[in-house]
This record gives sequence, C-alpha cells and structure tokens, in this order.
Amino acid sequence: MRQDEFLIGLGNDDPGVRRSADADFVSFWDGEARKLHWFEGWGKTLEWDPPFARWFVGGKINASYNALDVHQGRRASKPAILWEGEDGSSRVLTYRDMWRGVQGLASALSSLGLRRGDRATIYLPMIPELPMAMLACARIGVTHAVVFSGFSAQSLRDRIADSGSGVVITADGGHRRGSVVGLKGVVDEAVRGLDSVGSVVVLERDGIGVPSWGPRDRPWGELVAGDAGPCPAAPLDSAHPLYILYTSGTTGRPKGVLHGTGGYLTHVNSTFRWAFDIRDSDVYFCTADIGWVTGHSYVAYAPLLCGATQVMYEGAPDFPDASRMWGIIQKYGVTIFYTTPTALRMSMRSGDGIPRSFDLSTLRLLGTVGEPINPEVWRWYHGVVGGGRCPVVDTWWQTETGGMLISPLPGIETVALKPGSGTRPIPGLDVAVVDESGEEVGPGIRGHLVVRNPWPGMLLGLWGDDEKYREAYWSRYEGCYYPGDYAMRDRDGYFWLLGRADDVLKVAGHRIGTAELESSIVSHGDVAESAVCGVPDDVRGEAIVAFVVLREGARGDRDSLREGIAGAVRGGVGPIAVPKRIHFVPALPKTRSGKIMRRLLKAMAEGGRIGDTSTLEDGAAVDQVRSALGGERGQVGRGVGGECRSRGVLYD
Repeated sequence: MRQDEFLIGLGNDDPGVRRSADADFVSFWDGEARKLHWFEGWGKTLEWDPPFARWFVGGKINASYNALDVHQGRRASKPAILWEGEDGSSRVLTYRDMWRGVQGLASALSSLGLRRGDRATIYLPMIPELPMAMLACARIGVTHAVVFSGFSAQSLRDRIADSGSGVVITADGGHRRGSVVGLKGVVDEAVRGLDSVGSVVVLERDGIGVPSWGPRDRPWGELVAGDAGPCPAAPLDSAHPLYILYTSGTTGRPKGVLHGTGGYLTHVNSTFRWAFDIRDSDVYFCTADIGWVTGHSYVAYAPLLCGATQVMYEGAPDFPDASRMWGIIQKYGVTIFYTTPTALRMSMRSGDGIPRSFDLSTLRLLGTVGEPINPEVWRWYHGVVGGGRCPVVDTWWQTETGGMLISPLPGIETVALKPGSGTRPIPGLDVAVVDESGEEVGPGIRGHLVVRNPWPGMLLGLWGDDEKYREAYWSRYEGCYYPGDYAMRDRDGYFWLLGRADDVLKVAGHRIGTAELESSIVSHGDVAESAVCGVPDDVRGEAIVAFVVLREGARGDRDSLREGIAGAVRGGVGPIAVPKRIHFVPALPKTRSGKIMRRLLKAMAEGGRIGDTSTLEDGAAVDQVRSALGGERGQVGRGVGGECRSRGVLYD
C-alpha cells in the first residue's frame, strides 16, 4: 500500500459479487432484484432499446410496501425516523407509525380523486410527513414530484404545471435559522390560476398558522382523522413512474428527470447495503434535503427498504453554531454519517476543536456526496471526525443515475482508499474515460466520463420529452450515457472526478478543471473554502478569479496569503492556473443544499446582474462578497478595476 492510502474493510469480503457482475451484469441485477418483495415475477430482466431501458419487465412491485409493510413483523416497533427540529424539539416514529400514517394519507389522497398514473407535487420542509407523503403517493400509484421548499413561487408553479399535478401537498411553514419560513403563502401564489390543481393538502404545524384558507385547501389533520381502514399497496408495473425530480438550475422549461419503480428500488437498495454495510443496530444520518436526489434515494427510500433507523434534521447545519451536526451525532449515537464536502469545509473553517469536543466514538462509517472531495478535506474528515478509524465512502452519482455509480463498498470488499478518489464503479457497471472523439484514454489522462451499459437505477427519460433525453445524455458518444463530468483514471483503475465538464476554464488554450483548481487552493493550510470562475480576458481568453474563505486564526497579511495560495496552485496544478485575482470573502453564496453558487460569483466578478437567487441560503453572503470586492479594489494602487502585481499574482 502506498503512502496516503487507507486500507478499509469490515470483514465482509465477497469476491463473488464482482465476479458474477462482470460475468453477466443482467443476471447479476436479476438476483439483486429478488431481494425485494414482488407481487408478481418478471418475464424478462432487461429490455434495452437504446437509450431506453426497462428492467424486470412484467414484474409487479410497490415502493411503499417494500419500505414499510415488509417490516411490520419484528421491526414494527423499531424507530424508523429520529426527527430533530432546529429548535431542539424531537419526535420518534417507528415503522408501525410510518405504516399507519402512510395508509391514512394514501386513503385521503384517493378520496381527493387521485388515481394510478396521476401526479402530486409535494412542497414540505424536512419533517417526517415528507417521506410519508412520498410513500402515500407510491402506495396508490401516484407519481410524486417533490419540490425543494426553498424554491420560489414561480419555480414551484413551473414544476406543478409541467408535471400536471392535480394535488399539492404542503405545510403552513418550516423552521430555518431561527425563523419560520412560510410555505402556504408560496403555494397560494404558485397555484393561482392553475385550474389543473384540484386540492391543496395543508399540514398545520406547531401553531405556525395558515395565512388563509381557500376553496381548494384541505387540512391534512381532517383528511386523515379517524380510522379509514387499511389502504392496500397497489401492485404496479416495474417501470411504473415512481417520481419526477426537476434538476436544479433549470432555465426555461423545467427538466423533469423521471424514475421508475422496480429498477430504481433494486439499485438504491443494493448500493445502500454495499456502501454502508447497514446493520440492524445502526443509526444512519444523511444531511441531504429530500428536495434533492440524495434525499430521495438515501433518505426517503433506501434506509426504509433496508429497515434502518435514521436521523432526520430540519434546519441549517451550522445553526445556531458550527457544533450542530456533531451535537446531533453525539445525541443519537450516530454510526453512519453521510454529508457533503461543502458542509465539511464549513466545519473545517471553525477549527478542529469543535468536533473534538463531542463524543463521536459511535461513528464507524463516513460518507460524502454531491461534489468531488478535496484530499485535504478528506483527510480532515477521516482524522478529526472519524478519529482515523472510519472508512470514508466517497460517492459519485447524479439525479439522473438514481443511485451511486462510483464508490468504495466496504460492505462487500476491502479496498485501499485514496483521498479524493471515488475508487471503482459499483458492480455491474462499465465506466470509462474517453477523449473528445470517444476513444478510451490511458491512466493519468483527463477526459470525459461515460457509462457504456444500462443499469437499474437509470432514469426512464425526461418527463414529456424523449427527444431532449436523447440529445442531453446519449448524443455525444454513440451508445454511451454521458453525464457531463470530467474525470481521470489512475494506474490502479481508480476514478478521480474532476468536476463538471462545463466547469472547465480555458486559459491560454489550456483546459483547467475548476474542481482541480479549487482543490489546490484548499490545500493551503489557512484556507477553509474556495470557489473559482473564469472572466473574459483579452490575452488569455479567460482569466481565473478565486474567492477564498480563510480558516479562523489564519495568519499573515493579505499579500503573503495570496502568495502562499498562488504557490499552492503552482505546485498542485501548474503556473498557468495561478489566479489572476484572489478575493478574500467572509462566506460563499450557497444553495440550501450546500452547493456553491458559482454563477453568482462569476456575475459579481464581471460586474453583471446576478439573476435569480430563489435557492440562495443566505442573501447576506452576496452582500458580503460585494463588500469584499469593493473594499479590496479601493485599497490598491489604481483604484477600482486597477491591478497590481506581486511576484506574479494579480489582484484588484
């Protein structure tokens, strides 16, 4: 084992998994599907008419039944969800509680006229009623479309209209950063004039209050009051649409990713077990909001399919301070923690002392999702949070893929981890790195990631737009799914994700990945977070602008820090990648899911309009960046827009 590699394994090595997958991936997934409950078997495992795949053709299954009914024996009284509110309030819902609640709501939705194949939009905060609503829809064959509760009324309206939803499920409000965020008012504005919406189901919470009741509004409590009797789970075709999820950052007509039932459930059930080695005694905590795909696959569905106990948190991860996540882990004895590199960088900024002041000894597995993880952040996560004993499961996948595609799998194999690498593809997947012409490249060469065979969790298509589905994902490389990510494979066959291919800067003819560049900046010991963007440059085509958040206690003046950061970039990427401007900012603008809004930084760097900010977590971050930009420009020789040179580093 080389230096800076970490051998992980939990004594569960099963080489037969990869052997059987490599020998016949179709038969392999057939066997994995049989670990779920099916009302009827299938006649054909895979029907592949590129680019459309249908798995377990003819099989009948139900997601709600597999998540809840199958556990009504020995797991009925087991906690399914340990809910933590931002204000410290808590609730415990067992598998029996969830089962009863889902049946009651499913009966109520049927009474409102929803039938198999109809759509319902769900606009709820991170409370147990959110997965309950999803499973209630799934129980009666209604396709759900969850909309992140931070979206604006217009964004919500676009998604309701595009999906043709007949019912909207919402709440009076949610809690965020010590305030109540009103949701019902947003829904009222969104559905105004939308005749397709017949009913709005409203959950009343904690005395928040509903601003007004309209003729379409139906109180959740009244709808499910009393005992309506059992609501049997409907046997559905394997390819029955389970959900539509609209990709973030959509402009114009929303792009709805459509996922089926049988294949999707098979994929998330298997990958959850493989990646996290889930055990009956585990307490799992994923920080993802269910409004995004991680929350669908690895909060609402996979943990319940596997009968796990999970923590669900409503609120900001750093409110009231940076200790919040670690306090939750200590309180509930969390054993598996799955979060984003962005959240980890936020914690790093506050120093090692905060996580080390909590008892994190119950942790046995750590995971990351959402973006490539910088090696420095990986080592901090492994050493400070995991105490050097916990495997770090660095997962790569997308809304469109349904579940993990590249990840260490400590539940089935021992593997040497390399900080920053997602290791190898999951069993049964043929993944490659290719050049612009589609030819596979050798080790150490950057290229485009492609998937060369179908897999069960893949999207059925885009809602109402088969042609766009072909064009967006299958047109660039014949017969290959193109996710739009830039990657490299090393000599050990490990994959290194280098960010979105459209997040590549072209400086003086050189293509530089933003993820690689940001990673080199964060390797500087005084840097907590960074984001880069490109701005037009008359000489080089694009010039690199870096926004840097320093760790608490960072030492040195601004010029020396800039020099140190430039040196880190020279050593990590090369002289061509040294930023033209380096700005120090108190915080980076992020979405509520924790992703940096680089579009806003680019607009501010260019002095243009920043556009829509409906998903922005904290508007103050934009003002802070603007203030920092103005302040730095005013402190240098040529005034606003001027540039000074300090041993090769240009800055405003």
